[in-house]
Amino acid sequence: MVDLPAPGTRVSLRYRLPAGAVPPHTDVVGHLLDVGATVRVRNRHGEVVDVAVDDVLAVRVVPELPVRTGEIRNLEHAAALGWPGTEQHWQDGWLLRYGLGSTRRANSAVPLRFTSHAEIAAAADWYASRGVPALISAPDRLFRVPAAVPVEAENLVMAGDLGDATGAPEMTLTARPSASWRQVNRRDVPDEVLTAVVDGVVVFGELAGAAVGRAVVTEAPDGTRWVGVSAVHVADDVRRQGLARTLCAGLLAWGREHGATRGYVQVVADNTAARALYESMGFVVHHRSRYVRAAHLLETQSS
Repeated sequence: MVDLPAPGTRVSLRYRLPAGAVPPHTDVVGHLLDVGATVRVRNRHGEVVDVAVDDVLAVRVVPELPVRTGEIRNLEHAAALGWPGTEQHWQDGWLLRYGLGSTRRANSAVPLRFTSHAEIAAAADWYASRGVPALISAPDRLFRVPAAVPVEAENLVMAGDLGDATGAPEMTLTARPSASWRQVNRRDVPDEVLTAVVDGVVVFGELAGAAVGRAVVTEAPDGTRWVGVSAVHVADDVRRQGLARTLCAGLLAWGREHGATRGYVQVVADNTAARALYESMGFVVHHRSRYVRAAHLLETQSS
């Protein structure tokens, strides 16, 4: 039997076709979804190819396709619209977001176009007038953080095609977080922040008071409609039962029904369990991001 790498790995897999086929074997290139009795590979078109493990002839790990800077910018734009806080302001190609001081994501500036001292200083003033420190979201290649400046909360931005994502009939969908949703996700994030979206649609999913999450569909400047999954929590007494996977699959299917063709999640870099879950669902690391304080940047520039 051929040794197979972990789900989420991009591979070139050669497999045997049914008896009498000409040629007798073929290849598929894509990301491994499952490696059990049936090996499942999602190709770049989002199609899933199922192969009996006994028919696998050879497998080779293939490097990830390089991600262009424009692709990072498009995804970051869509994600910013999907978690925009309660107040937004465009500042020369930067999107400044304020969300009542709740969560870094809703209270940070996203440098989607230009970056100079002027944008950093303007962001610092805008946030100071709202009584919160100016945080800048610094995605790979969109914002260069000087080596001497400390960063916070490194995240992996993972992305994948939706392919054949199927719904979860047992999942309840609501436009706002319900009381039972809040019982599972106890983070003190105001409803105004959770339900905010710009030019998109948001939903809250729940599996019988055991697992909850949020999904939002927004559009990037290149026309791609993305569904972002966030705020996923599973009750302590029912963990390790596959509920997070069922919930996320249902939220991704909801996104597809609302026109999304690709999905993304933002995972804290050291959360290996979450990363493994999303990799097993066909997501791969698209780029990384972290937060940096504008005050630290301005101090560095003035010294």
